[in-house]
Amino acid sequence: MNTSSNVLVSIAVLKAKAGKEQALKQELLALVEPTRAEPGNLDYVLFKLRDEQGTFYMREAFRDQAALDAHFSMPYFQRFAATVDDLLEEPLQLIFLEQVSA
Repeated sequence: MNTSSNVLVSIAVLKAKAGKEQALKQELLALVEPTRAEPGNLDYVLFKLRDEQGTFYMREAFRDQAALDAHFSMPYFQRFAATVDDLLEEPLQLIFLEQVSA
């Protein structure tokens, strides 16, 4: 039985307002360790776009929708969500992916 079909893999795209790049980076880095400790988290890695200052990508994988919902309800994520509008140039974009290869 293939249970990987329930796994949610996504890329979050976050573009900082001018002058807020370092603040956004620090806020995102603060999410990494506690998120990785969540029982339903499979992957949580922060990247920055090499050629564009202030654009970050968070590669995420959660066991299922319930695990993702639990992540969104965590106090540290709620704190981030409350501050993010002040840091982002445009709304956070969450792109869901479907794995094709092994």
